[in-house]
Amino acid sequence: MEQFLIIILMFGALYYLLLRPQQKREKARRELVRSLQAGDEVVTNAGIHGVVAEVEDAVVWLEVAPNVELKLSRDSIHGRTPQVSDSDADEADDDVDEDEEHDG
Repeated sequence: MEQFLIIILMFGALYYLLLRPQQKREKARRELVRSLQAGDEVVTNAGIHGVVAEVEDAVVWLEVAPNVELKLSRDSIHGRTPQVSDSDADEADDDVDEDEEHDG
């Protein structure tokens, strides 16, 4: 009886440590794919960054450069890229300028 209880506890621990977090990640990914809309900045499973130009039933048109669009399956979208505000971008540029002044 004691061995049976240990086996049940091991399966419970396996579920909560491995299976449940994976199910949560998959649910979040499905919600992301479902909520895609034009203008979203995304990255694909292959690492291609772009802006969603158009969303169809199972297809997403991704603009990767001016006048260059890729037709992708919705499931190939990995996630949204973080939005960088203008002030954050200016600070990053200032940091690069300061580094160049110290080098030269």
